[in-house]
Amino acid sequence: MELKDEREIAAPPEVVWAALLDAEVLKACVPGCTAMAGSPEEGFTATVVQKVGPVKATFQGEVTLSEMIAPHSLTISGQGKGGPAGFASGGAAVVLTPSEGGTRLSYDVTAKVGGKMAQLGSRIIDGFARKMADQFFDDFKAVVEGVDAADVPVPDAPPVEKKGWVKRLIGSKD
Repeated sequence: MELKDEREIAAPPEVVWAALLDAEVLKACVPGCTAMAGSPEEGFTATVVQKVGPVKATFQGEVTLSEMIAPHSLTISGQGKGGPAGFASGGAAVVLTPSEGGTRLSYDVTAKVGGKMAQLGSRIIDGFARKMADQFFDDFKAVVEGVDAADVPVPDAPPVEKKGWVKRLIGSKD
C-alpha cells in the first residue's frame, strides 16, 4: 500500500522538525500507542494496540529515523509484531518545505502486513493504513500548532522553562 499527501502546519520548519524527533509527540500522535521510548539516534520502541476488522492485536515495534537532513527531510521506518495476528511494517519519507503559512509537510507512506491481518484483504488493509496515516498526521499537526516559538531551541540562548508536549496537548496549566 502506498499513500502520498501533505499538510500545512502553522509553525516554522525547525519546530516541526523538533516535533518529529520527540518521543512524547510521536506517542501522542500514533493511534493506539500506549508506550514510546528511545531517541532519534538510537531509534524508538513502541507498543501499539490496534483493531483491524475483526483482528485486535498488541504490536511491539521498533521505529528508526534515517536519511535525516535537518530541518528538511527524513525517513521513518518501522516494524511491529502482533503475535498470532501477524506483523506490520512500513515507512514514510517526510519532506518539510517552508511555506507562507509555516511549513508544508509532505509524506509518502508505504505499508505491508502479514499473518492473519493479511487474510482480511487488501481493501480493508489499505483503508485501515490510510486512516492510520491520516490520523497520525492530523494529530501531529494539532500538537505542533500548539507549540510556542519560545520552545524552539536557539543556540547559545539561556534555557527556557517550557511545558511538555503532552501537557500542551491536553491543555494542562502550570
